[in-house]
Amino acid sequence: MFKLILGTVFYLFEAFVRLFIPHLRKDVEGEVALVTGAANGIGKLIAKELGQHGATLVLWDINSEALDRTAKELQRALDVRVYAYTCDCGRKSEVYRVAELVKKDVGDVTILVNNAGVVTGKYTSFTDAPDNLVDRTLRVNVAAHFWTYKAFLPVMIQRNHGHLVCVASHGGLFAMNGLADYCASKFAAVGFAESIALELLVLGKEGVKTTIVCPYLINTTMFAGCQTKRTSLLPILDRTDTAKKIVDAILREKMYLLLPSSLNFMMALKSLVPAKLGIIFVNFFGGMDLMDHFRGVPVPITSYKKPQRQQNDSVNDPPPTLIYYD
Repeated sequence: MFKLILGTVFYLFEAFVRLFIPHLRKDVEGEVALVTGAANGIGKLIAKELGQHGATLVLWDINSEALDRTAKELQRALDVRVYAYTCDCGRKSEVYRVAELVKKDVGDVTILVNNAGVVTGKYTSFTDAPDNLVDRTLRVNVAAHFWTYKAFLPVMIQRNHGHLVCVASHGGLFAMNGLADYCASKFAAVGFAESIALELLVLGKEGVKTTIVCPYLINTTMFAGCQTKRTSLLPILDRTDTAKKIVDAILREKMYLLLPSSLNFMMALKSLVPAKLGIIFVNFFGGMDLMDHFRGVPVPITSYKKPQRQQNDSVNDPPPTLIYYD
């Protein structure tokens, strides 16, 4: 009881002080930062921001052509090493295989940003969504976190040094109509990241930090066409500004980052108001018809098929991997 009271007073006071005196940014120059889903959108911008702070960049994405362009662009713009690997994060065997290549070519990853994500799309109800796309959502949005943690976390624990970043979504905090599988995957990703953070605390590995990011809709192609009713409270987020805030949260070792900040108020309401009143709030903020005008991007339904090999590849060779050195 004494520890509870003392901890409550101390950490509430610390949180109050941090409102005026933020935590100093840490130096990530020379750290090895792996960003999944880095070929486009917010992943690309997070990688760029980390590179501007001196981190060695390891880019993963399933889209080889876009990844190629991004790697070359960042190599020209930044004075850091940039490595790019084609990887379908939804396939456990591929995650483990490419992880071994990264360890061999680059070294141990010290900042892991699980950013890759997919959304099934516009369907009248969850039961209308094709099974293979639901499975794909769960593989990429949450199972991939399991495999990347298992691949890179052991060395972080051994050295008591590292940073785990879970880029989730407001859909990991609040249910949204038309996004059942997506919300389930994001709730799971948040819960998984929180559980691992507790494991690290119990192990005494406080040098391995965790940051969980839950942004509202970002102006990328992923949720193209989606609209929000209350733009003053829940605006569509600018991708560049969001990436800067995410990297700032990493540098300041924040555990949670909710964007916009009004999501913190909504989280408090969720736990305080009756369930039926909560539904009225969801409707007020546009959660009932968020996906009515969704366009998004085409979903590749063959993403789990074995990649085709180039004619010069031997039968025993792994699929080609893109690597860039400075």
